[in-house]
Amino acid sequence: MQLVRGLHNLRPQHRGCVATIGNFDGVHRGHQAILARLRERAVELGVPSCVVIFEPQPREYFTPETAPARLARLRDKLQLLAEEGVDRVLCLAFNQRLQSLSAAEFVDRILVDGLGVQHLEVGDDFRFGCDRVGDFDFLQHAGVTQGFTVEAAQTVELDGLRVSSTQVRNALAAADFALAGRLLGRPFRIAGRVLHGQKLARQLGTPTANVQLKRRRVPLTGVYLVSVDIDGQSWPGVANIGVRPTVAGDGKAHLEVHLLDFAGDLYDRRLTVVFHQKLREEQRFASLEALKTAINADVAAARALAAPSAHR
Repeated sequence: MQLVRGLHNLRPQHRGCVATIGNFDGVHRGHQAILARLRERAVELGVPSCVVIFEPQPREYFTPETAPARLARLRDKLQLLAEEGVDRVLCLAFNQRLQSLSAAEFVDRILVDGLGVQHLEVGDDFRFGCDRVGDFDFLQHAGVTQGFTVEAAQTVELDGLRVSSTQVRNALAAADFALAGRLLGRPFRIAGRVLHGQKLARQLGTPTANVQLKRRRVPLTGVYLVSVDIDGQSWPGVANIGVRPTVAGDGKAHLEVHLLDFAGDLYDRRLTVVFHQKLREEQRFASLEALKTAINADVAAARALAAPSAHR
């Protein structure tokens, strides 16, 4: 899959494609249906498929403090899009220049002059442009005059529930990982590089891998039964994701994972943490000794739950 960062990096060879536009946060089963249709149209027309995404996502630009927690970082999103067979991703910086474009300018500069779009797949509720006139009907009329076709992506439902990034976040907030997995089409996971931390957990007798999050907000908080894939082997563990209220910290969310019965150096390695079950909420303890007691109880609970499938 080819990644093009910014409109200025588009070249004449990038013109001519079928495209879709959106956040694609989580690349869930609804997104997967859009991408499947995009692949079909690409084959029919004999051109590459292209997904146009924004970084940051628009709501993160306009209201960063209240924007939804990300289901996947940009790196993970690109990997998921590649796994869905996307040929090209155009990642546009969402900034003052982009958000000031009118709907007509967006179509002219990005879709027509930039990408040479032959066919466009969008949701029927998609809106764009600083004037907010850009919608499905606007695109259909633009397509007639500019020479591209437009098709509305069909809503995907699961047991009567519309599949969306919001529904995935709701499932995760309720610790319903079975539902989240069905909506995503795979277990929910967070990947990141292991960084050096405060080494406090080691002092408490339960060394942890401090996994880099690189996001403003996360869709989970609490203590969880997890598994971590290391060199093709799945290791059970217990993870804490949150702001670590017992220890004076930076106020940012952290992901710390203790692997059961694992010995080895994980620093600078990239781990993928798969979440299975919530053990408890994150809480502030009166002392480090009380925190140590709680951690030991968490490890015991994780060990009991993971015992049937440990070290697969």
